[in-house]
Amino acid sequence: MDFRPTEDQAAAAGLAAQIFGDLATHERLTAAGGGTDAELWKALTGSGLVAAVEDIGLLGLVLLLEEQGRTTAQVPFAATCVYGLLAVAAHGTEEQRARLLPAFGSGEAVATGAFPARGRFTVDARGRLTGTAPVVPWLRDATHVLVPDADRALWLVRTDAPGAATAEVDTTAPWSAGHLTLTGAEGERLASADGRAYAEVLAGARTAFAGLQAGVCAGSLSRAVDYSGTREQFGRPLSTNQGVMLRAADAYMDTEAIRVTAYEAAWRIDQGLPAAEHALTAAWWASEAGKRVVHAGQHLHGGMGADLDHPVHRHFLWGRQLDAYLGCGSELLAELGAVLAREV
Repeated sequence: MDFRPTEDQAAAAGLAAQIFGDLATHERLTAAGGGTDAELWKALTGSGLVAAVEDIGLLGLVLLLEEQGRTTAQVPFAATCVYGLLAVAAHGTEEQRARLLPAFGSGEAVATGAFPARGRFTVDARGRLTGTAPVVPWLRDATHVLVPDADRALWLVRTDAPGAATAEVDTTAPWSAGHLTLTGAEGERLASADGRAYAEVLAGARTAFAGLQAGVCAGSLSRAVDYSGTREQFGRPLSTNQGVMLRAADAYMDTEAIRVTAYEAAWRIDQGLPAAEHALTAAWWASEAGKRVVHAGQHLHGGMGADLDHPVHRHFLWGRQLDAYLGCGSELLAELGAVLAREV
């Protein structure tokens, strides 16, 4: 395994860091409230970073999402790439790729997904879907939603299609989420959208959101280190307290575990290797270790960590939202155990 980024991946990550650093400031995020930062999303798509994901692969996307997570920038980056651009690139027809990939890359179209499948949607012989998904991230921004039916075939449904209805849902983090209801809504099936395609998209999504969590945790820890290194108590910095150092060291190790498992899963997927268990492992670390890190980040800020307007609180909200979205640890471990048992 070689996790070293290629020249193109490194250049894209550097550009992403610059854009997020310049535009995803605390003041702008506060002004955005619970919605998407349209100017930032325009800057990302205009820079070519979203379209570039088709070339730099899932590992490249993970690197970009780390940079987003460091700033908790409010844009539908992960959802559009894994449920739109990468899903269509891997499983769409030539016509679908020609029509949809430029739209996703330019920001003209925004995608999300009603994942994971829980048998919520049925499809009739005419390709019309019926069912509901209670919480879909970034649905309020989406033009297309990727929906798995009961057989785990994949369908792209336009959110403005007849029979498709969305309603605003508040989540822990400001993800512009929504409740999706389909009542005989017409969808277009992806060319190779069978159960295997569903599993591949799900593994890619878990890996991508784990990469996002690595960035969220790194940002939280960075803030905590800066704060404890300058905040003094009894005449010395908080960072010289052994308990503070140990808590920060544990958070660092957890963050690195999230990062390396996400890198491994992304690398394997890019190489066309089996990766279901690796994606589940990355998701488990992102869920379980991620919430430990963002709790530590708040704790190491002392009383300031309880301030809802403090920047570190945003990392806490994102960390807990990603924990909920990826699934609780016991669920992920049970699924991982089932995958490993089938391989024996």
